[in-house]
Amino acid sequence: MVTIPYLYLMNIYNRSSLTAFYKGHPDCKVTLERWYHDVTSKSWKKPGDVTRDFNTARTIKNSRAIFGINHNDYRLIAEINYQKGWVFIKFIGTHAEYDKVDAESVNLFKSQK
Repeated sequence: MVTIPYLYLMNIYNRSSLTAFYKGHPDCKVTLERWYHDVTSKSWKKPGDVTRDFNTARTIKNSRAIFGINHNDYRLIAEINYQKGWVFIKFIGTHAEYDKVDAESVNLFKSQK
C-alpha cells in the first residue's frame, strides 16, 4: 500500500489586516483578494515554492516573503511557517512606506493584549 502525504493548504491568520488595508486603498482590493485566494490554494514547503507560484515574489531571511501588489504600487511582507502551513501578514504598505521598514523584522499587525 502506498501512503500519500497529506498536503496542508496555506492558512492566512490575519486576513483582517488585508481588508483593513484595502478599505483605505480601494484600488488594491481586487488584487489583495486574489492574492489571498491564490495563497490559500497553495501548499508551500520551502521558499522556492513561493517564488515558483509568485514569480515576482522575493524570499528573505526569517522565513519571510515580499510580494508586489497592484503592479508593485504596494508591498506585502508575510512570514511563513512552512511546516504548519501558516502565513502571517507582517506589513502592507505603499512603496514609500516599505522603504522605511526593515523587511526582516517589521510587524505592523502585532496582537493586541
